[in-house]
Amino acid sequence: MAFTASSSSQSLPLGWPSEPAPPGDHAFSVGYLSRKALPIKRNDAEPLTREDVQFDLLNYIFADTNSVFLNPYSGKQERVPFCDLYISALYNSNKCSKVLKDKMVETPAFAIELAKISLLTNVGRINTTMAFFPEMKTALRTYHPDAPRIKNCLKAALLPSEFKSVHPSTPQEIMEKIRAGQRPPTSVVNLIFVLSNHAAPLASIHFDGSLNFLDLFLPGSLSSADRARAFLWHIFHYLETPELPNPFDDNYSRANRGKAPLLHHLSESEMRRENVDTKEEIDWGQAMSGQRNIFLHKLVSTMEYEKRNKAAPQFVPVTPENVSRRNRLSRAADVPPQEEAPFMHYVPKHDPGPGPSSSRKPANREPQPLPPSPSTVVPRQEERTMLQHAWHVITTTDPLVDSDEEIPDEHIRLDYSKHSNPSPTKCYYSPAW
Repeated sequence: MAFTASSSSQSLPLGWPSEPAPPGDHAFSVGYLSRKALPIKRNDAEPLTREDVQFDLLNYIFADTNSVFLNPYSGKQERVPFCDLYISALYNSNKCSKVLKDKMVETPAFAIELAKISLLTNVGRINTTMAFFPEMKTALRTYHPDAPRIKNCLKAALLPSEFKSVHPSTPQEIMEKIRAGQRPPTSVVNLIFVLSNHAAPLASIHFDGSLNFLDLFLPGSLSSADRARAFLWHIFHYLETPELPNPFDDNYSRANRGKAPLLHHLSESEMRRENVDTKEEIDWGQAMSGQRNIFLHKLVSTMEYEKRNKAAPQFVPVTPENVSRRNRLSRAADVPPQEEAPFMHYVPKHDPGPGPSSSRKPANREPQPLPPSPSTVVPRQEERTMLQHAWHVITTTDPLVDSDEEIPDEHIRLDYSKHSNPSPTKCYYSPAW
């Protein structure tokens, strides 16, 4: 289950991609390669190993007891180890929930483990596509605390003075605040974001140019203890001061101001003794993978069953009978008729009275179905103009009345007859809606 990789050069950490770097200066190439290899990539339900998260590196970082960092959240000038400083930053984040805060206070061991995962998210080693719930339907990569929520918590982990102002986003801006006497110049979380984003240009400043800040978190042949020391050196250098002696200096960094401590390469036997998974961790990872695979199998089976049993759409030819029936069903369901229904005219059930140019007098009885009986004498009506007829139809028709229930008047019949037998020299416009 351990993550395996190879390297063609001792100066490059294991796990770097074999593809060539883009053309450009060497510092950019180093930063490009680190960014490409940085996020942990695992298949769904595949557990992380100690090698993946660099467990020993995290242990060295959070087990350091040097109380050299000023805690800006305590309200007093006290200095604490990095572990306490980082946990305080998470605890005081505006996005840290009350439940999470209570858990951190009640169980200090949980707070430390949360801080370790948060640090990996802080540098980009864990991205926000990961989550640890076995029964989530989103695309998962492995199991660990919910990365998206951790990322939101980290982004809001600022100094009290930074909530209403713009926090520094470059190493130069951080140094300017230090020279101006602001200690600390920003939160430890924001500092790590800045160092991660500017790892490439800082590679030749604090290292020899063959590796950078992000390489400290990648699997490789470099000593975990040395990488942890170099990381803490960066934090003190930018949070406290670059002028005073750094408590994480070694002989090399003391002799070369501004350079991080040297990193030593391990032999193959020494590498095998680092980041070794315990049997309990392996068994737990396999159990969680099995639980996830069972859920995925059930989910896929359910989706396939629903797909097979889903009723296929039925296509009915459009005929006058089907349209009339569909309209009746629509009215029964209190749904307006479909727009694709064929064009038809509508008239009110009661005679609305004479139109603008009609010579007919109002009737005192209900209108009778047309055509009239042979004994009925219907006076000749003056023909409406196109505009008058359109206005009459729009203002007097009921769209909820079906065509076979309509009682058209003389003008409707006249308009219909002209559309049925159009004259080659004259045409009429009938509004459709």
